[in-house]
This record gives sequence, C-alpha cells and structure tokens, in this order.
Amino acid sequence: MAISLRLSRGGAKKRPYYRIVAADSRSPRDGKYLEQIGTYNPLLAKDDENRVKLIEDRVRYWIGVGAQPSDRVLRFLDAAGIMERTARNNPNKAKPGEKATERAEEKAEKAKEAEEAAKAAEEEAKATAEAPAEVEPAAEEAAPEAPAEEAAPEAAAEEAPAEDAGEDKAEG
Repeated sequence: MAISLRLSRGGAKKRPYYRIVAADSRSPRDGKYLEQIGTYNPLLAKDDENRVKLIEDRVRYWIGVGAQPSDRVLRFLDAAGIMERTARNNPNKAKPGEKATERAEEKAEKAKEAEEAAKAAEEEAKATAEAPAEVEPAAEEAAPEAPAEEAAPEAAAEEAPAEDAGEDKAEG
C-alpha cells in the first residue's frame, strides 16, 4: 500500500479549508484517510501562524515509513524545516506555444510587408513630386487668369451649403 501525505478539502463553497492527511494513494481526495497530521486554511493571511498547522512528530513518522508528500504538502514541510524541497526549473514555462509563435511570425511578416509598401509609396511620392515641379511653371504661364475665375464660383458654391447646414442644425 502506497501512502501519500496530501490535502483533503473541507469547508463550504468558496470557503476552502484543508486537512493535511496521511492516506492510501488509491483512496479519493476527500475520502477515508489513515491519520490527520495537520491543517491548512488558505483564507488566512500568509504570515498568520494558524494558516498551516502541522503535527511535526507524526509527519516525521509517516515520512520515515515511506509516505510521499504531494507538491503542496512538500512546500509546507520545506517551510517548516521538516523536509527539503528541491527547486524545480522549467525553462520552457515562459515560452509561448506553437500557435502563438506562428501568430507572432505572421504578424511580423505583415508588419514588414506594410513597412516595405510604405517605403515604396514614399519613394513614389518623392519621384512624382519632383517631376511635376518642372512642368507647373509652363502651365501657369499659358493661362494664369482662367483658374482664378473658375475657383471663385466654386468657393461661393461650397460656402452656401455650409451656411444652410448650420441653419438646419440650429432649427433641429
């Protein structure tokens, strides 16, 4: 029979309270246990002495007969100085998953394409801005008065609807 030192949940809904028990590893979490060796109340402050209570001599007995503590109980035993817990290191824990890396690569490719398109558009705009500068003086000499007369009626036409729109807003 394999014995484990683990938590057995009690308390009400959303108000957990745990017993630290020595139990057969095949029995249910909250089921039959061999002996209660402590308590854990997660609702108390972390520095509260009543948060974790252990019966130290019984814990040492069960460890002596080969009981295996769960990870959480092992943390409690390490904090109490009963049993040493080796630190685990998972270097892949912070790495994103496959799908996330794929999405990041796609996003980087799209950003690169957009940047290249922006550079191309900017270069094209510079090229078109330089060429018409040479042509514009010739166009101004040919008909300097015609554009001025056409611009005046258009400006008057644009101002009239704006005034009408202002009157509609005032009425409504």
